[in-house]
Amino acid sequence: MADFDKIQRMKKRTELASGKMPVSLVLKNGRIINVFNGKIIHGDLAIDHGKIIGIGNYEGEQVIDLEGKYVAPGLIDAHMHMESTLVTPDQMAKIIVPRGTTTVIADPHEIANVLGIKGVEFMMEATEGTVLNGFFMMPSCVPATPLEHSGAILDREALSVLENHPKILGLGEVMDFVSVIAGDTAVIEKLEMADRMIIDGHGPGLTGKSLNAYMINGIRTDHECTTLDEMEERIGLGMYVAIREGTAAKNLDALIKGVNAHTKQQCMFCTDDKHPEDILKHGHIDFNVRRAIQLGLDPITAIQMATINPARCYNLRDIGAIAPGYDADLVVFDNFESFEILEVYKKGYQVARNKEALFDVQPTDISGVVNTVKISPITPDQLALPLDSDVAHVIRITPDSLITEHAIRRVYLDGNNHFIANRHIDIKKIAVIERHGNTSNIGIGLVENFHIKNGAIATTIAHDSHNIIVIGDNDDDMALAVNELVALQGGIAITSNGKVLDSLPLPIAGLMSNLSMESVSEKLRQLRSLAIESLGIPPYLEPFMTLSFLALPVIPEIKITDSGYYDVTKSRFIEVSEKL
Repeated sequence: MADFDKIQRMKKRTELASGKMPVSLVLKNGRIINVFNGKIIHGDLAIDHGKIIGIGNYEGEQVIDLEGKYVAPGLIDAHMHMESTLVTPDQMAKIIVPRGTTTVIADPHEIANVLGIKGVEFMMEATEGTVLNGFFMMPSCVPATPLEHSGAILDREALSVLENHPKILGLGEVMDFVSVIAGDTAVIEKLEMADRMIIDGHGPGLTGKSLNAYMINGIRTDHECTTLDEMEERIGLGMYVAIREGTAAKNLDALIKGVNAHTKQQCMFCTDDKHPEDILKHGHIDFNVRRAIQLGLDPITAIQMATINPARCYNLRDIGAIAPGYDADLVVFDNFESFEILEVYKKGYQVARNKEALFDVQPTDISGVVNTVKISPITPDQLALPLDSDVAHVIRITPDSLITEHAIRRVYLDGNNHFIANRHIDIKKIAVIERHGNTSNIGIGLVENFHIKNGAIATTIAHDSHNIIVIGDNDDDMALAVNELVALQGGIAITSNGKVLDSLPLPIAGLMSNLSMESVSEKLRQLRSLAIESLGIPPYLEPFMTLSFLALPVIPEIKITDSGYYDVTKSRFIEVSEKL
């Protein structure tokens, strides 16, 4: 049966677009960015009940003179994890919407790895009361791989409850590329479930036939490109490439050179994982656009990559452009050089001005997503690392990259053949401790290039299973940092010389705070200063996010889980000791 009310609304919009009656709002004298043909239109923009009615000479009940400023569609983050902002979605919206991001495509697999479907539902509900368009992907890899222990397992049957939810767009990043290429039934079942929907990829280093095998069943995006060759191959095979500029992974400067007349329609922007400090200081997707323009990209192309391209990729027919029938999600700015967002409109209502939110949010009920650290306190003895020789496999950190190098180094042992840190050699101990089911699993290894001295750092953010990860130069401080997280029920802790120097509680699944982003950012700033001043971490290294990604066994070359060392390149667990 026809929807009578909807038909009446459609008839009224037809009359409004024809100019037969005044619209509710006219934005006069703007320079309107046309993302379809790349032109700038000097004129007036008619808006009514959240929709763009037309561009031209219209009468309005309210008229706002833009005085020649530019108007572009609201910006879209093509791939992000809200959890990495360390705050709830409502608090995140108060910061990123004033910076021009009106829509996000979120993969909630961080909280899903802790709480399963319950965590996904929490994130979707937390966006309901905000002005932000929050769309979600079904988490495809919970756990990320069979190589570790997370707080939940989401198979095809478990995910089916999300399949027809209006906020769900498709299947989230398929990180376990090894299982995809091997034709693992459990993974293929999820791809089959998402057939004809958008399926996000995560295939670092894949090329040739391996990439073909990865894509063959519908994977159509990737945000893990780090080289122009990877980017060119994926676009040539029809993939959308989301150029990432996050906190730990920064790929924009390298990849923007690959955007040209032949590839631009397949390119988007994303943040993936971006910390509060970074967002508050530099921006969100507006930073990606601004940086791309600074590097010489045509400004209209940069805006297309942040608007119409992701909208088309994710089949979002009502956003991403300024044209009749599209939602009036708009950003206003006065020049391309600085690309500073001055005003933001959401469905025709001004919701931000000069980076300040003009809307309120309701506090999110967190009672169902707390108390998730389910382990007993540990002792320093549990972190001892016996070795068969003084030659060991080491995770070598690469600055500004999630990719690590697999190194073999000579290390120091005590009288019991246990590893001990040497202050003159930058090789330190790392451990991952299972925290969801009290299994007592502890994986222990070694890291180079973290530069930590006289203490330890621990966090319950350990992608993607989010066990506890800790790094330090002595077992006493490492155990103390872990036990502080047990007491806090999640967060980040820094210890030195037998004392807890400071900590950031993250009670929501051990991943997020319900405080404001400004408050969390200030605490992070204090923790980072402590890491630099007391533990010797160099200023160029982002210690907390760098540490959190050392547990992700789907990014080459070597990582550590609660089950031990994992050689990603060779797809196998290895011992820490090198066999001589």
